[in-house]
Amino acid sequence: MDAERLADLARATENTDPLVGLDATVRMRQEMERLEAVLVRRARNQGATWERIADALGVSKQAVHKKYRGGLFG
Repeated sequence: MDAERLADLARATENTDPLVGLDATVRMRQEMERLEAVLVRRARNQGATWERIADALGVSKQAVHKKYRGGLFG
């Protein structure tokens, strides 16, 4: 998803119909989760430690390792 589409979803959260806003919020959350996973994988592939990734995300090393360990994240 591109930045323009994310901006459209963000604007949709201000819709007078709260259900439209909620739908946009869910789709933004899903996209941000996907983007976070991509960026974590890139960071790991470039040699970043779990500790540095956790710092960037503002969570504990254990939390980020638990969420992303194994599979493509190694």
